Amino acid sequence: MPILMRPWTPSDADDLSRAARAGNDLGPQFGGTDLTRVSAAQGFIERHLRFDDAAKNWAIEIDGRAVGNVAATGIEFRHQTAWMSYWLAPSARGRGVAAASLARVSDWAFRIGLHRLELGHRVNNPASCRVAHAAGYLTEGVERDKLRYGDERHDVETHARLATDPRPPERETAVALRTDIPARRQT
Repeated sequence: MPILMRPWTPSDADDLSRAARAGNDLGPQFGGTDLTRVSAAQGFIERHLRFDDAAKNWAIEIDGRAVGNVAATGIEFRHQTAWMSYWLAPSARGRGVAAASLARVSDWAFRIGLHRLELGHRVNNPASCRVAHAAGYLTEGVERDKLRYGDERHDVETHARLATDPRPPERETAVALRTDIPARRQT
């Protein structure tokens, strides 16, 4: 199962809409945006799945279809930090795809000069916690009532990986990351 990670394009709108319809648990990842219509998914790609100096969103492509996302946002070179996030369509889950993809983007981030990568997940999302650990992210603590979805607040467990941390064990899942995309270094 070869995996290609590359920037999102407008032609991925059908895949994004399909993922949103298949995974009821993905709503928070999309900020409550209804992506059931392909036109809405196209707009979401243009507005939120950016690939620029401050935010890099990689589509996770398997067999020619975008099935997920790994993002490095809030990229900041003064302190050498970024915020990491990820999601997968239900059809791609349970095979190590998210962990392998997150580990691959993390390696890229360290190569371009970042030192600390952070992420967080709702404490009621153990699958996301397993992904973080498998990609080499250590648990740092819990932020109480950090996220609000509708009227409900959620505690968030935070994780981080440093450039000096040991690399996670190599995974059987091979991930190709488009590296021909320049990363602008800031001082």
